[in-house]
Amino acid sequence: MTNFINKINDLNLSRRSFIKASAAAAAALPLTGCGNALMKTNAETMTSESEEKWITAACWHNCGSRCLNKALVVDGVVVRQKTDDTHPDSPDYPQLRACLRGRSQRQQVFGADRLKYPMKRKHWEPGGGDKSLRGKDEWVRISWEEALDAIAGEMKRIKEENGNRAFFADGGPVSKVLSLYGGYVGNWGTTSRGTWHGTNGPIGFTPSAVEGINDRLDMRNCETVIMFSMNPAWSAGGNPSYNFLQVKKAGAEFIAVDPYYNDTYALLEADWIPSRPSSDTALLLGVAHTLIVEDNPATNPLIDWEFLKNNTIGFDADSMPEGADPKENFKDYVLGTYDGVPKTAEWAAEICGAEPDRIRYLARAMNKNKKVAIIFGWASARTQNADSLPHIVMTIGAMTGHIGKSGHMCGVSCHTGSSNGGPSLVSAGKDGLPSVKNPVDDSINHTEMWPAILKGKYNFTGNMQWLKGEMRDIDIRMIYHDTSARLQTADGMTKGIEAHRKVDLVVSHAQFLTTNAKYSDFVLPLTTEWEKIGGFLTGNREILIMYSQITEPLYECHDDQWIAMELAKRLGVDPAKAFPIDGRQQLFNQIMGATVVAEDGKTMEPLVTITQADIDEWKVKGKPQTGRITLKEFKEKGIYQVERKPGDNYGFIALKEFRDDPAANPRKTDSGKLEIYCQALADRINNMGYSKIRPIPTHTPPVEGYEATFKDWKGKEKGDYPYQVINPHYLRRSHSVFDNVQWLRETWPNPVFINVNDAKEKGIKDGDTVLLTSQHGKVLRTALVTERYMPGVVGLPHGSWVDMDEKTGIDTGGADNILCGPVSTGQGASGWNSCVVDIEKYSDAPLTPDVQKPQRIIF
Repeated sequence: MTNFINKINDLNLSRRSFIKASAAAAAALPLTGCGNALMKTNAETMTSESEEKWITAACWHNCGSRCLNKALVVDGVVVRQKTDDTHPDSPDYPQLRACLRGRSQRQQVFGADRLKYPMKRKHWEPGGGDKSLRGKDEWVRISWEEALDAIAGEMKRIKEENGNRAFFADGGPVSKVLSLYGGYVGNWGTTSRGTWHGTNGPIGFTPSAVEGINDRLDMRNCETVIMFSMNPAWSAGGNPSYNFLQVKKAGAEFIAVDPYYNDTYALLEADWIPSRPSSDTALLLGVAHTLIVEDNPATNPLIDWEFLKNNTIGFDADSMPEGADPKENFKDYVLGTYDGVPKTAEWAAEICGAEPDRIRYLARAMNKNKKVAIIFGWASARTQNADSLPHIVMTIGAMTGHIGKSGHMCGVSCHTGSSNGGPSLVSAGKDGLPSVKNPVDDSINHTEMWPAILKGKYNFTGNMQWLKGEMRDIDIRMIYHDTSARLQTADGMTKGIEAHRKVDLVVSHAQFLTTNAKYSDFVLPLTTEWEKIGGFLTGNREILIMYSQITEPLYECHDDQWIAMELAKRLGVDPAKAFPIDGRQQLFNQIMGATVVAEDGKTMEPLVTITQADIDEWKVKGKPQTGRITLKEFKEKGIYQVERKPGDNYGFIALKEFRDDPAANPRKTDSGKLEIYCQALADRINNMGYSKIRPIPTHTPPVEGYEATFKDWKGKEKGDYPYQVINPHYLRRSHSVFDNVQWLRETWPNPVFINVNDAKEKGIKDGDTVLLTSQHGKVLRTALVTERYMPGVVGLPHGSWVDMDEKTGIDTGGADNILCGPVSTGQGASGWNSCVVDIEKYSDAPLTPDVQKPQRIIF
């Protein structure tokens, strides 16, 4: 068998011979660590024998960035990968270079642990069988017909006995079928954006990471860049860190406010202000106090009073909206005029852990006469009771006037907008599929969905409609996963596992035995993007990537739409109502509808030239058109990038029109201005029924924040869970994807990061096995002792696949959401970075390194 693999890797077999040999060897082929796998014949778009070709390959995972990924295909086998070399690299017109995750993509697509065939849990039967065995039962290989017939049969039974409100699904292609079948219970959450999701609209702040800050070329005009809770070097591979380097080279200084001095801050030589998790609102209130008491228009002008007067309401008693209590203004709250508690730097320091003088230094660095960027990642808003955080960020930006001017900005710099704000300059068109309305209006918030399944009750507030809370009974009998890693990545995984062991049926589409799949009854093997006809990706405003098929579907894998359509037939639903056109036409529609910005920087025009010969060759419907790039060139090159240079027409300054003329360009708020006092926000949050806020930004202690680490806050007596744990994005994964790739497991071992002083106090050394315990679960990890985390804070990287020891109830995989609980506050924000734990050296057997664990290989 080793010789067989060597021959493949050495390309000593023709593709046809490889197919024949692999078919005979499939049953015995382990393929551990091999970069190739079995594939089917008749690949219409594959290379012919002895031909080699670079093909643009998808790197489709949700890191926020998107990079160019090319695969060298020889005799149908991927032998190498490379990244962007389509043009010379420069700071203004940079290449889109892949990170180590993208470069290891073939280890994922052709991994030994790919799911190959439909599988059923051995002890499942209609009604659920022995439900307690989910996650530990044996698997039985079955045919597609057996799988789909059994799933459809059980769905029919559930509907007949319990109705459509017994179905719980994620919102992918199968959910369209479920909508046609009578509906299903959906789910919603603030996900990565945290409270930036629901706070921005009512207060009139920028709505997203894409339009929250100025573009990357304008950022070079900044004198100071203040970064909160950001690490694009790890979380957004590709160009964001490179863009920030250009800002540094242009002369800007960097300040980092974070519990963790991460690789981005180190790269930029940032001045670090350690601040505890879920405490940024308190810290910024201390900043606001310093700005107010130290501002002197004549000698020390810190505050932009003109901007506050023209563009905001609610800062002081004179600017309050009609009908509001003048005493409820922000300035008097900060000064403690009525509550007797001035929000001084000392007051803030007790909560956030930053030294008072450092808080005052931060406020002075925001001087209105300096060109300052105040930019945030989403992490600090992924906390409980953080609904006022985006509100205070906007307020600080307004106070200092760092909004709407060149070199001045305040907002989110994260995900696809990391380091580069502004609307897309090039975009794909729509696929042409119709939307299908779900007749069931039930939708459960992520912080509630597992308890709701277990207890049969939840708080209905509408799917992102922020309605007044309404308690509803619910009886979920089926969980269907087709497009998410919901069990792995949602709050309270321990409760999630219980919920999965309660219902009658759990189905997952999966490429590997992921957490969703592991706790299912039926697992349906899914194709990767490398096995599909092609598609589009974008990761910053200047690029559009068109990827192509690399290999035919492996083994017996199918895509989500095929599964949905086959299931529809068995349920008596017409699949054409959801999927009236095939995948080739869907892709061609996206190509035809792709647009690029014109030279004027405002209007959009067709991107791709399409001829009648193209339409005939693709065997699709369409009309010829003239664009910037031919279809053949776009497909071969795999990317279209708008070339940038200083002074071009493609620049973007967030909120410039509003700053220059607020009357002509009002915000979508009740007043048309930025609302420092915002009754609409308070009404939105308070009506939902999870927790209360005031119309002005205030510090509300998180349920599991720093204050909760104390048994007695005033007496400063520590409690049972004296440490805060955060979940940084990690280079081994994109969220939970890639966690099974052996190359990455070897390179990035997924430790728990512990401060030097905390480790010494606990008797923990580098390499020791550490037990982390919260009130929601227990996790084992290996210690990495460091000075880069502030005392009292530990770092457990986000996304590791759970590996539960059923005897002890301890997760040996390091899954962060085992420690997090299903805690609902404010707008229903997932509070991953507000979790408290205890840590101790583990006395039993040391933890086996992840790379040495057996891969999850089935059949």
